[in-house]
Amino acid sequence: MDIIIREDYEQMSRYAAEIIAGYVRSKPNCVLGLATGSTPIGTYKELIRMHQEGLDFSQVKTFNLDEYLGVGMDLTKPYDMDQSYARFMYEELLKHINIKKDNIFIPDGHTKEPKEFCIRYEEEIKKAGGIDLQLLGLGGDGHWGFNEPGSSLASRTRVQALTEQTLDDNYEAFYKKANIDRSQMPFFAITMGVGTILDARNVLMIVNGAKKADVVAKCLEGPITSQITASAIQLHRGDITVALDEAAASRLINAAHYKHVEKMRRQHGL
Repeated sequence: MDIIIREDYEQMSRYAAEIIAGYVRSKPNCVLGLATGSTPIGTYKELIRMHQEGLDFSQVKTFNLDEYLGVGMDLTKPYDMDQSYARFMYEELLKHINIKKDNIFIPDGHTKEPKEFCIRYEEEIKKAGGIDLQLLGLGGDGHWGFNEPGSSLASRTRVQALTEQTLDDNYEAFYKKANIDRSQMPFFAITMGVGTILDARNVLMIVNGAKKADVVAKCLEGPITSQITASAIQLHRGDITVALDEAAASRLINAAHYKHVEKMRRQHGL
């Protein structure tokens, strides 16, 4: 596991975007797993800038981690009134790059058969050859996607009830600014499972801010537990990169060692 610590959010975002761009350049038809939330916005802005300078997404396929159940993109609504993750991805990345519509996969929040849809979503990932690089954030309670505390570390794509903390976090991040009452938020979501995420050949997790410093430390240096589903990153067998800003890394016991390791690798070209 490579734990990379950058001074601030902007530097962390640029570093993460370079990793993603590297996969796109080396394998133009790569499969990317994408995440929503405030953390990856800076990374997506960097990818858009790179695309404007020539980075080609025409053969890339993407699979998103999750979507609220009962919610789907509605282009007739203003961006701040449509809180679907599909709309988020469209506005923050997809409409700005040359990815083909048929190569974009996002859970359908309007599906009338959610269990069947989840099975099909897993099948679509397999049909695409699996995910080459999965981009992840980190929830305030240590979850990936909507894999809330207590989720099985072998779980697959499924419908998940949301915890009070997740509802509070998402209300503050998205719904409050749109003047949408908390009671109107969806209470269920479709999410890739922890096991689905671990199937990705490579993982890139990005986290910023002092507010998440405690859970970052528990995730990376604490025990593996279903109460912090992202701690399953310690089980992944592929290449793992965790990019943090200084604030998010501030509670890591071995932060100085991680910086030393990166310095030595740069010096020796490793």
